[in-house]
Amino acid sequence: MTEGQAMTAADELRLPPVAPEVLAAAVESLTSRLRKKLDATVEQYAALPLAPGPDGAGVSVRCGEDTVVTLLPGPAGTVAEEGQAQCSCLLAPRCLHRAAVLGCCPIADPPAAGAAPQAGSAEAEGGAPAAEEAAGQAPAAAEPPAPVRPTPAQVRAADDLWAAAAAVLAAGVPAAGAVPQAELLRAAHTARLADLHRAEAAALRVVRGLRSARARYSSHRTADLAAALRELLLTTALLRSGPADPALLGTARRAYKPGGALRVHGVFREPVLTATGYGGVVTHLVTEDGRWLSVADIKPGGPARARGAGTAPVSVGSAALDHAGLSRGGLLVSGATVSADGRLGSGRGVRANPVAGLGWGSGPVAALFSRPLAESAADRLADGPLADPEQTERLRRPVGCDLVVLGAEADCLLARELDRETGAPHGPLVRLVAANRHPDLAHTANLARLAAHPGLRVRVLGRVEPDRAATLRPLAVAPVPGASATLKLPPEWQGHADLGYDLLQGANFPSAEELAADGPVVAAEPDPLDGSPLWRVRRQVELAVSGGRRAVAESARSGGARTDAAALRRTGFRTAAELTTALAEEADRRQRDVFGRLGEASADRYAERWLAAAVHLTGAERELVRATWRSRETG
Repeated sequence: MTEGQAMTAADELRLPPVAPEVLAAAVESLTSRLRKKLDATVEQYAALPLAPGPDGAGVSVRCGEDTVVTLLPGPAGTVAEEGQAQCSCLLAPRCLHRAAVLGCCPIADPPAAGAAPQAGSAEAEGGAPAAEEAAGQAPAAAEPPAPVRPTPAQVRAADDLWAAAAAVLAAGVPAAGAVPQAELLRAAHTARLADLHRAEAAALRVVRGLRSARARYSSHRTADLAAALRELLLTTALLRSGPADPALLGTARRAYKPGGALRVHGVFREPVLTATGYGGVVTHLVTEDGRWLSVADIKPGGPARARGAGTAPVSVGSAALDHAGLSRGGLLVSGATVSADGRLGSGRGVRANPVAGLGWGSGPVAALFSRPLAESAADRLADGPLADPEQTERLRRPVGCDLVVLGAEADCLLARELDRETGAPHGPLVRLVAANRHPDLAHTANLARLAAHPGLRVRVLGRVEPDRAATLRPLAVAPVPGASATLKLPPEWQGHADLGYDLLQGANFPSAEELAADGPVVAAEPDPLDGSPLWRVRRQVELAVSGGRRAVAESARSGGARTDAAALRRTGFRTAAELTTALAEEADRRQRDVFGRLGEASADRYAERWLAAAVHLTGAERELVRATWRSRETG
């Protein structure tokens, strides 16, 4: 039995993803009394065991002695219609059992004809910019698109999303339970109907972030939830204000289009685990003219599915090749179909035959290693705060570099780039962090083994981390040509190791004598962002998300906001000081009616103040990150 077949029962039987509008409708159908019980019931039902549905179809949850909720997902594996969620109680379908079970399900991505589930940052994008870079050229500047005026329906949808997001921000994580989340999901569905796809995607990320925070998942980061809220509020604010950049509308996930005849070469593969309950693999390919494409196998499942998919057959034509072989080989495809995000399709008319692959030292992949790392990183970080997180093709494209390992620091591997001519370390200190920290994947173990060999020369393909100082997330590694103190990989790996799948062993590393003979290693240095006073702004922004308006107001009353503002002014961050002060004052503002009674404070003004601080913080931090990548010679 293969690793892919040896899945546990927990991985095989999972709650299916639910469409946002189905969950929203279930919550809205509850009486006010039942809504008050919903959060506690969701938490209770999340621990209940799952059982197969009638005749083995779907999933059943026993919520009591005489009550069973059955979920019967459609062909796409998603509960996309209200009738696909059934309860045996007398109050069904307007019952607490059904709404609570649906509240335990992952939130499904919007449907797209002919497209596989999204994998977040798992795919590098295709298109002309990638081809130009592979050829060693900078992408040509394009004319900015003309602004578009949102329709009345789009403005109303943006208003609804803004109001729902502002309410969530004011409440904070502790009070943003199932009911506020359902209101946000209902507004997201309305946005999709109005073709506001970027705003809808941001709203879904906010809901998933709230769920992770409330469930205290180890993978949750308050910074991620704050980024999703910033994106949602900024997008809707700009849409409500009049003519807007067409990018603010976003695009629906489109079906595959004809791609003609293609010869593609495998570069590497990476495991995928998504917040919506999907697992699998994406194998990244490059065409002969330098375009990045991919083949994905992503289905409902967990870590076991992500591991097993690494050796699963490739579903492109009738090619007798698995993902491990494709990442080191190639395909000759006729009648190819390609999606908007660069995925090769597997339609009825597609024909594919395996061909020999190209190593990293030749062809379009070799061009990635001919460009200085600082230049490649600066290109990836060119997008500003207005960039759509789901359309940042430039940021997701891998960069290539030759590095010398310096050692480990906390969760990072420290390294420095090797000069292409002399082979000496130079440029900024580079930090490498695991692309995925899940313990069932090989990323973390491989990074630790690399860090244990100071002086090792290694060729790396990875993605630039936009939120940390000079940081890469490595995806695959290879030996440095001509170096003695470098990796020694088995012949069957054909020149590179996929860090999510191929586990490096002791025999893959040079001896201590070889490491010592390959020249001195430059000492590490402190993270230049550690001393930045912007942490005071981030603390205020994230406190607002995690604790809500009340937490920010309490900080203002205790003097914490004044202390932060004073420190920011002393260090030259005057705009940041003004914005955090305005946020704290608005959080503690109270309105009174004509009789002097306290009323509800304005959620709109509070959201505006928070958004201004969050956008300024993002821009300032991105500029500091860019500065850490600027090449700097060291002695």
